[in-house]
Amino acid sequence: MQNIKIKNKNGDIINMDLRFPADSKSKIPLLVFCHGFKGFKDWGCFPYMMNRFSENGFFAVSFNFSFNGTDNEKGNPVDFERLDLFARNTFSKELDDLGCVLDFLEQSQEMYNYNFGSLTLAGHSRGGGITILKAAEDKRIKNLVTLASVAEFGRYGEETKRMWKEKGFIEVLNTRTKQKMRMNITLLNDIENNNDRLNIAKAVSKLNIPFLIIHGTEDLAVDMSEAETLYKNCPSTNKKLIILEKAGHTFGAVHPFAGTTPYLETVIGQIISFTKK
Repeated sequence: MQNIKIKNKNGDIINMDLRFPADSKSKIPLLVFCHGFKGFKDWGCFPYMMNRFSENGFFAVSFNFSFNGTDNEKGNPVDFERLDLFARNTFSKELDDLGCVLDFLEQSQEMYNYNFGSLTLAGHSRGGGITILKAAEDKRIKNLVTLASVAEFGRYGEETKRMWKEKGFIEVLNTRTKQKMRMNITLLNDIENNNDRLNIAKAVSKLNIPFLIIHGTEDLAVDMSEAETLYKNCPSTNKKLIILEKAGHTFGAVHPFAGTTPYLETVIGQIISFTKK
């Protein structure tokens, strides 16, 4: 595993982990994973998942969005020490960060043993929504996987939006850390001003690449119906919806990581099987 740092177009740090089999003599499939809201590349089961992908012959890449709230100057940050950045994060910024990651990987093909032409993009929760948008606007992506993904970003009620505009920010509680995490009005402005680019329903209706959707019936953060909406609206002839009975938003995994779960093993196995086909 290698930890590297690149910068986005604004000079902000994107902290990346690269995992790959050291003994591979030929180009191997490339998989890039995006974390979700209040997430980071080293959350809970994510390093375990990426290790499993590498062990099964993938060049596995995970990264922190530049304004995800962790201190990305550190090697493997696991605390939200940059709430000032979290407050200024937007969906468009995450889309652009992902684009910078893909640009770096495309430009670095000769340095590593991956086949960029086999690029699979995967994302969890909000990260799933980001991957759908990117897959619709970037033809370099050949396969798509979403885990407990949202089907829309405009999830805020009128009263919430009124208070948001009045105060200039809203706060969400991180139940794990007990931190109040501020989101500035820039996030709401991003949704309202960039509706065309951030429209997940429109994006998924354009997808003709292989698309795997996995969701749990007991997901309390993102309802299972959103997975069904994504599946129904995607025109791809190679799409698959997997509903895991009684699985939650993180498929039984917790942070700090307390070991794998049957749900998580099913998720990993399905991703490997789907993408290798």
